[in-house]
Amino acid sequence: MDELPIGRRVAYWRGRRKMSQQVFADRLGKSKSWVDKVERGVRRLDKFSVLYEIADILQVDVQLLLGKDPERRTDALNCIDQIEVQEIRAALERYDSMSAYFDAAPYPPPLADMRKAVNHAWLTYQYGRYGMLTRALPKLLRDAQAADAGYGGDQAKEAAHLLGQVYQIASSVLRKLGECDLAWLAADRSMAVAQRADDQLLAGVATTRVCNALVAMGRARPALELNVTIANRLAPGGMNDAEPDRLSVYGMLLLQGAMAAARIGDSATVDDLFNGAHEAAMLLGSDQNHYWTSFGPTNLELHRAAAAVELGDGGRAVDIHQRIPEPAFNALLPERRAHHLLDIARGYAQIGDVANAGEMLLRGDRLAPSEIRCRPIAHEVMSDVLRRTRGAPPPPIAELAEHMGVGV
Repeated sequence: MDELPIGRRVAYWRGRRKMSQQVFADRLGKSKSWVDKVERGVRRLDKFSVLYEIADILQVDVQLLLGKDPERRTDALNCIDQIEVQEIRAALERYDSMSAYFDAAPYPPPLADMRKAVNHAWLTYQYGRYGMLTRALPKLLRDAQAADAGYGGDQAKEAAHLLGQVYQIASSVLRKLGECDLAWLAADRSMAVAQRADDQLLAGVATTRVCNALVAMGRARPALELNVTIANRLAPGGMNDAEPDRLSVYGMLLLQGAMAAARIGDSATVDDLFNGAHEAAMLLGSDQNHYWTSFGPTNLELHRAAAAVELGDGGRAVDIHQRIPEPAFNALLPERRAHHLLDIARGYAQIGDVANAGEMLLRGDRLAPSEIRCRPIAHEVMSDVLRRTRGAPPPPIAELAEHMGVGV
């Protein structure tokens, strides 16, 4: 990348953000022809103001566009920078288990230490502390890979189980932060490792991570098909038990299938999958967190609201939100609540209520700042709120927008 002309670097990051030249041009206030000439090197980028605007739209450090190493951020609320992305990528590119097949395995970390580290990483994710998590992920990935390569016998399954979880954590946070290709890679690795761990439920949860990454990459139909296929394999009944952990994984597969169906506008399939998830949630009886799914009756309603937003029915999403019992909602972990408030901000924006859309962003920011400040979709909602607000935005909204680096 350092050797590429600046226009090629712009084209690279535009492609990574899944933006067409037309969409990019519209956000920049330029013509598609202007963008094409810049990317081909026909037109020079010699104004720093334009360069900084491009960096803001592409959500990269301007130093990357200049071919220089970006400075590390120190604010814990900031999103991941490209150094951290590259470190996570390097950790994902390791193949310790294959090296161990030919050579002596590296000395593995104690499994007890790994269990604690993985549990802490899950909680860090579910509390929405993405900056802290991405800084810890490269070492956690390396340690989990070393454990997977270094243990044999019964311990090998546990090591594989832990590695599978770490891949899932990496996939989940990378997807939220817009690194869809890496999210897919990590999720795909988690599915392969789950088979070695001999745990069907871990494989089921890994399936939801793969499908989430596929949806984020614009591949909703194969995501829907895969979610439904694996849900049918894990459905309670017959040879399968109806224990809480199975109900949770099965329910999450149906919820994620419904979200994929919503993305392609298949409302009939959305309703059918939510009906199945409702049955599982009623059998489960309460909101629980088996296999870190947070599945239960309340999370089901959060997904109903999110699906309504995807289907363009913001009014229905708001209605669902207003019917959720406050004590049940407040009992959920911060990531789930902040994620939902972001969805409802989108719903309010769809019905033209930008004041309440902004209020939902503020509430989400108070719960889990990274969920609002770091996610590309949140930046889009905030831009919409600022653009459609008459006059100056209220001070709290203006302050949050400044923290997010979002302008009108």
